[in-house]
Parts: sequence; structure tokens; C-alpha cells
Amino acid sequence: MEKIRVKGGSTLEGEVEISSAKNSVLPIIVACILCGDKNIIKEAPLLEDVYVICDVLKELNASVEINEVKRELTIDTKNLIPNSANSELIKKMRASFLIMGPMLTKFGHAKLSHPGGCNIGTRPIDLHLKGFKALGADISIGHGFVEAKASKLIGNRIYLDFPSVGATENIMMAAVYAKGTTIIENAAEEPEIWDLANFLNSMGAKIYGAGQGKITIDGVDELRPVVYRPIYDRIEAGTFMVAAAITKSKIKINGVNEEHLRPIIEKLKECGVSIDIVENEKMIVDGRGILKPVDIKTLPYPGFPTDMQAQMMSLLTLIKGSSIISETVFENRFMHVQELIRMGASIKIDGRTAIIEGVDRLTGAEVKATDLRAGAAMILAGLAADGYTDISDIYHIDRGYVNIEEKLRKLGANIERINI
Repeated sequence: MEKIRVKGGSTLEGEVEISSAKNSVLPIIVACILCGDKNIIKEAPLLEDVYVICDVLKELNASVEINEVKRELTIDTKNLIPNSANSELIKKMRASFLIMGPMLTKFGHAKLSHPGGCNIGTRPIDLHLKGFKALGADISIGHGFVEAKASKLIGNRIYLDFPSVGATENIMMAAVYAKGTTIIENAAEEPEIWDLANFLNSMGAKIYGAGQGKITIDGVDELRPVVYRPIYDRIEAGTFMVAAAITKSKIKINGVNEEHLRPIIEKLKECGVSIDIVENEKMIVDGRGILKPVDIKTLPYPGFPTDMQAQMMSLLTLIKGSSIISETVFENRFMHVQELIRMGASIKIDGRTAIIEGVDRLTGAEVKATDLRAGAAMILAGLAADGYTDISDIYHIDRGYVNIEEKLRKLGANIERINI
């Protein structure tokens, strides 16, 4: 079994390169189903989730080549077979359910097992199915599977009760080949939605308004192959921003989009962190000043991202005074609290609210990565703690961060992956 071991106390300096966004590349890989030809995705983050979603496409008889040196994916779907995807792969990662929309609109049929993923709360697929039904699909739900059928999807107006990222992506892909016009209202506005739409439009789709809450899709008859590079990972960038703050360091982060990071930038500035955009897609983060407690409420984009809540909590445990974090997106996303308490943090939970009282220091301990972002939070806490912190269940971390320990080592952190 592997663990990540961190020895706290090091000051970080230098530059770090941010990878492409996992939450962009996964739906983009899935969207290749719609083309029926060879697409190339450049600068792909070679994460466990990427390998899993590629395996899902291989199960459907797609040809997938992964060039690990160039970080390039070549995906050819011209020989795709619309059979049921491997249930174990679907259960392994929630994003695998995104193949339903493309399969349904391309072949008129899709049958999948219920999806899996991080255990951070209920993430129902009812909004996905509501959208498919509105487009004319017949939906049947059996023991552990969902099936959708339609001879031809027809454009319609769809209102989402909640701006779900996955549902927005799945419905948007399904609507690409639907006859007529589809309008998705209360759609998710995350940058990754815009990136998927940009990828599809570069292939010949007609999608308007992505990232603005109301998306219009005019159905087309075919798509052409493209070469595409996804956007930078705003959550990885945010994690390194917090790394600078929690270690009272100054670092340069290469590969950022200021607009995408605005909620994180503003909250860290409120905390007392200095952040300067020095060049195009590059920023300097200086956490050497006196930091102040802040209150955070997670919300769908453009609100503060739930995917940065755990990392910010690690920082707030060491800031004198009281901070409050309200988690409104997922009901089970405070599992990292007990791990931080194990390191000496003072945190109380009241429903979906965490009250953090800053302590003078954290102490290294044996902790778990209870989910992807909680794992990042444990690394950050370990960077600032006294002594050694051993983090287990790091497969969660590998799902969302490319070589995180190597990137931190280059900045001067004392961190390594060990076998026990």
C-alpha cells in the first residue's frame, strides 16, 4: 500500500505548472463518441480518472492511444459498438455516466449501471434523465441499471431544478444531434461547461451561451474531428495558491485563468494573501503577510467552489480567530474534519456548517484521504504541521492531481510517496 509522507516546516519557492482540467478533459473524451472519427486531445492530464474513462470507451470498441511523453490522447470512435459498458468501470467513476447522452443521440440506445465516485453526498442522476425524457427518450430503470431509448431525439426547452454540471454536460451532448433547437435553462455555468461547448463547436456543433446559465443548441447532422487542448485546472491552481498561504511562502503559478479563479482569488485576498497577475496566465501568490479568518459559503459557479472547501479549511485551522464554512453543494463533504482534528485542529460541525477556531500549530499524524479534495487538504495541512504526516488512501488524490508530490518537491516541500 502506498502513502504520501509530508514533513512540515519547509518554505516553498519557485514556479509550478498547472495541468489541464480533469473536469474538462473527462467530458471532452466522452464527447469524442459523437464524432465517429479520430480526435486528438493535447496536454491531457494523465490521471487515474482519465485512464478509467478511456477504458470505458475501449469497452465500446473505440481505439484509444495514450502518448504519455507528449501527454496526448488520440481517440478514434469510427468503429464504436453501442453495447452496454462495463458496469465495474461505470461504478468506479461517476463521470462515466456522461457516455449516456452521446450514446443515446448517436445510436438511439444507451444502457448503463448506476455511477460511482467519491462518497461526498447524494448526486442523483434524475436531472440527466429529466433532460433525456424532454428530448423524447424512453427511460427505464432496473436493478442497478438505467436504459434510454429514442429513434430520434427532438429539441425541447429543459429547465434544471439545480444547475448540475454533469446533467448540463450530458444533456448538451445529447442535444447536439437532436432535431431542432434545445434550450437548457438554469444550466451550470462552470468554466468546464464552456470548454466542452467550445470543443463541440470546434467540431461543428452549434451551441450558444455556454457558461451563462442559458444554453441554446441547434441540432446538426454531423461533427468533424479536431485537435484540442482543454483549459487549465482551476482547482489544482487554487490548491497551490493555498499551499503558498499555509506555508507562508511566495510562489509563481503558471497556467491560470484569472476569471475562472475569481472566487478563490477574492476569498484568499480577503484572508490577507497577496495575489498578482504578472503575465498572461501567470500569477504570483504571496502568503507571508498576516492572515485573517474568513467566512466561506460554497455555491455553484461563479460562487466559491465546493472543490476548494477542504483545502481552505486546512488553511483556516492555522489562522487566529473564528472562521465559518457553510457547505451548500454536497451534504457529506466534511469527512476531512476528523482528520484535521487528529492533527490538532479545533473544528465543530453543526449540520452543513463548520466553525473553525484557529490554533497555533498542527501536529503531524496518520490521516486518511477520505475523498479527492480531502486528500489535498491533508497534504496542505501536513506542509504546515510539526513533524511527519502520513496520508493513506491516496488513490483518491491520484484521481485529480498530476504528480502533486513531485510538483511540491520542486517548490521545496519535503514530501514523498512511500510503500508500506
